[in-house]
Amino acid sequence: MATSSEECRFLDDLKRKRVKITLFDTQITGVIKRITQKKTVILEDVSEVKSGRKFPGVKIIFGHEIRKVEFTHSANQDTLGNEEYKSEIHSFKKTGLDDVHEDCVNYVVIDELHEKFGPAVMHIQAQKVIGVGADVFGQTAQERLCWLQVATKKVVYLFDVLLLGGQAFKNGLSMIMENPHVLKVVHDCRCVARCLKAEFRVNLTNVFDTQVADLMLFYNETGGFLPDRVSSLQEVLRLHLKLPTTDLLPLWTKELHRKECPEVWYVRPSTPALMNVMAASVCHLLPLRLVLLDALMSDYTILVDAFMSSYHNQSVHMEQGEWTLPEEAEELLSVRQERMDWAARRYSMTDAGLLKRSSFDTQADSAFDMA
Repeated sequence: MATSSEECRFLDDLKRKRVKITLFDTQITGVIKRITQKKTVILEDVSEVKSGRKFPGVKIIFGHEIRKVEFTHSANQDTLGNEEYKSEIHSFKKTGLDDVHEDCVNYVVIDELHEKFGPAVMHIQAQKVIGVGADVFGQTAQERLCWLQVATKKVVYLFDVLLLGGQAFKNGLSMIMENPHVLKVVHDCRCVARCLKAEFRVNLTNVFDTQVADLMLFYNETGGFLPDRVSSLQEVLRLHLKLPTTDLLPLWTKELHRKECPEVWYVRPSTPALMNVMAASVCHLLPLRLVLLDALMSDYTILVDAFMSSYHNQSVHMEQGEWTLPEEAEELLSVRQERMDWAARRYSMTDAGLLKRSSFDTQADSAFDMA
């Protein structure tokens, strides 16, 4: 069995070679630009064998789509008989997106400005709260928005921004993104807000950021400490919605593709499996917001209950026209100190005074129980 370094060299040796690849429904030829260690093939100069039709740009092929691979311009014109290569091709079919169930999210692809676009915009405009996500290509501050996802309670819309262009925003998406009466639930709003502003001059308005909410909860539960990093969406979903690993698989897959093959969002056409991954990244945002809101309000609710129970003791009264602070409110100081002590015992601390999330003792009681 090949080692990791041998596999890397093997994949690297295949660069710039022209191949014919048999897929489930067609055959294509192209020049290998790159093969990721997740067995995703990136081809350029691509054409369909039967029709001769050329594909513009590059084409990405996931391992599970490949049935057969042949060299077309090499000393060996036959199908590769090399057992090592056969093993690699077999592993193509065992990795990638084929572990993701394609029917688990109800999504609609919007890639043109007629038929589905108008009804989709009207449906979204009628909502009070929507989930919003984005997939981009390019380096930070130079990204190009490729896909915009919008989730309602019943369906996820996948807007192909590369194909729709600026007209999509002129014909309704801008009004939605800038509408102060429609709450947008986003995980890490920085990227989508930056892209909307830079490319389309759209100001994202009225946002609930689940990453910020998770950060505020950490701050509250540790008595005022900040973590050394923010949480990913899959971490927040696992922590607050208690989602099982199987439900988080599309998000892990998306993260791997973002690192291994960032061009995947830029290439057309996109596979149904990839679209399902995009839809899965926003379909939990609406219930996640409700859980985070309840958690953020827990201290407030407890304090209100304390005020309600204190009226028998008349702990709130007027003295010389000024309101005195109830004893129950003063207990917040001791609760904060208890939480700080609890956090200091359960976490390691960086030189900057931040708590290392990865160092948390999972066997310890929660900060809420300590309070």
